[in-house]
Amino acid sequence: MALDPYRRLLKIPGVPALLLVGLLARVPSTAMGMTLTLHVAVVLDLGYGKAGLITMANTIGMAIGSPLSGRFVDKHGLRPVLIITTVAQAAFWACAWALPFPVLVGAAALAGLLALPVFSVARQCLAALVPMGQRRSAFALDSMLVELSYMVGPALAVAGLTAFGSGVTMTVIGAGTAAAGLGLIALNPPTRSAEELEANATKVPRRQWITSGFAALLGTTAAATFVLTATELSLVATINKAGQTEWVGLAVAVWCVYSLIGGFVYGGLSRGFSPLALIASMGLLTIPVGLVGGGWQWLVLALVPAGLLCAPSLSSSVDVLSRWVPAGARGEAMGFHGTALLIGGATAAPIVGAVIDGSGPAWGFVIAGLVGMGMVLVAAPFWSRRPPEAPTVPLEEEGAVTGIEPATASPSTG
Repeated sequence: MALDPYRRLLKIPGVPALLLVGLLARVPSTAMGMTLTLHVAVVLDLGYGKAGLITMANTIGMAIGSPLSGRFVDKHGLRPVLIITTVAQAAFWACAWALPFPVLVGAAALAGLLALPVFSVARQCLAALVPMGQRRSAFALDSMLVELSYMVGPALAVAGLTAFGSGVTMTVIGAGTAAAGLGLIALNPPTRSAEELEANATKVPRRQWITSGFAALLGTTAAATFVLTATELSLVATINKAGQTEWVGLAVAVWCVYSLIGGFVYGGLSRGFSPLALIASMGLLTIPVGLVGGGWQWLVLALVPAGLLCAPSLSSSVDVLSRWVPAGARGEAMGFHGTALLIGGATAAPIVGAVIDGSGPAWGFVIAGLVGMGMVLVAAPFWSRRPPEAPTVPLEEEGAVTGIEPATASPSTG
């Protein structure tokens, strides 16, 4: 593993600024779910059941809105979408703390529909700025930054609610989201490269790229977040059952560090692997974790192999998507990718929660792994049916589709 791929990546004009703004913009976004949950469950004292309704409404809105905002970016450009979503988020978070519960549910759904598309936009713009041979390193680095934002955002939300209450915390989130939107508007990164603009790749019929292969890619992406969410729930439940609740935060943080290390190593390798191989391996290595006895330390140690594959699994799915989908539809495709991520996490919580309640936390790890592997087996027969109008990939790069990715591009591309 070498640092040279990252050095060349960060020399590309516009990439360092996009990564930095993307990281800062994601922090308030990752704090939103925790803030809404604690506001309803603790501040309004309505319990976690109704807090779950708020989260569900917001998630459904985001799942619908993500591909819609991406399509609008493809058709009308980035700035109009950022302006609308920035205003919508600022308005919601400025008044959410004062809304009665029934109104808050509807407002949360609308806020999800008009969510600032910082995650998908960052990936779409990276694909435009970075040559194809360097995208794997770019998306690996982006996945590491996402991991960092999820380590910081929820923790800040809890600290803010504890110290200042939900009113101040929600106002700060609104201000942070507005600043993030304004930062992206000012930066205005390109959504297509100069070559793609010259090719006039603006109107692409969906039938050219929404194929069974694309659906298989989304299915495996959803399976990855199913595994991750199920693993987190099972990890927390196992530690709580052992009477070591005070170590939950540290255990989850260490698990996140594994993902960061794995993403860093993966992005620096000269060759990579297909999402099918990575997600299936992550699922397989998750199954035996529940068999580990002893304290939380042994449990966290058992998570090392699967944890190292978290960021590589997600970044490889974005890399393949960027290769398969024409540039004129990349925003909508990234939106569908974001929806798949949401669906995987949203379905894992009730399913694995029921398994943990009924059979114990050890079976949560088993279900997590089996779902990941099972979805890969379902997707594998359709994997070769890639969108027919996708950009041609040179022979030496075909490994990214069939199993092994290409060698990193030469230094001249940086």
